[in-house]
Amino acid sequence: MGDRANVIVVREDGTHELYRSGRAVGIDLDLLNGPDAVLAMLPDLRQDGWWLDDIMAQGGVLLDLGQKVLLFFAWEGPSAELRHRAAAFELIRATWQGWQVRWLYDGAAELRAYVGLDPEFVRCRESALWPAPFLAPGDEDLAWPDPDGVVVTVGTDHCHVASGAFDNPVREGASLFDRLADAPEHGVCRLHVNSGVHLDLARRRLGWWSLPSSPQAYEVPRLWPGWTVEFWQDDWQRHVRASGGRFSPRPFDAGEEARAAVLAQAEERHPLWARHRAQVAHLRTAPATPPS
Repeated sequence: MGDRANVIVVREDGTHELYRSGRAVGIDLDLLNGPDAVLAMLPDLRQDGWWLDDIMAQGGVLLDLGQKVLLFFAWEGPSAELRHRAAAFELIRATWQGWQVRWLYDGAAELRAYVGLDPEFVRCRESALWPAPFLAPGDEDLAWPDPDGVVVTVGTDHCHVASGAFDNPVREGASLFDRLADAPEHGVCRLHVNSGVHLDLARRRLGWWSLPSSPQAYEVPRLWPGWTVEFWQDDWQRHVRASGGRFSPRPFDAGEEARAAVLAQAEERHPLWARHRAQVAHLRTAPATPPS
């Protein structure tokens, strides 16, 4: 399947060009070198007018050259990791001086809306819901330093962790309670997960946050009729406070150590891009194969 992303360039006259990349995972790392480097990679991308939808778009970047606006989102990469997100944004902003740098929580739909196109075109409203399994403490999927998981707390009494490889549990609405009844209890979640949901049963209030983009993120309130729903965007600290410490990730260095980790990931990506560009150049210059 590959990992796909749209790259949109809005020119100074307001017209836009649509490209497609097959390297969405870590696309935020490509932004560390600034706008000139991103524009230089455009000849390597497919320009086919294909807008990726909510399911297919695992990342996206938009450069508005006239207004100096950079929009981007991703499902994976340092910008979607709790320990590295702040450092990734700091490094990106340092190389995009004079630009507005913004994260898109609703992904592909927000890219289309920015250029004046109907966001509904990329919605997948008929797609089946894929409930995320709840994982027991010690599950191998949670053994990574930055696990793709969703912490779900109920008041200050219960804490559960779901896999992040499926639909966010917040999309299940009140039916989520049926599954929570049998979900493994974690007591306190100390993991550096990248999403969370907090349920306050007494006040019928729900707060949730997500570092990766989440399709239809701003439409979650309609899935919870009778509840007050707050989208905390990337403010995971609000979850820590609301849960009374049931979600309490282990302390980490968000400064120099995190910046070094992001730069190391970028260094690992450079050789991959070099090989990719060499393959593209070879395909463009290789003589056509005569038909048999």
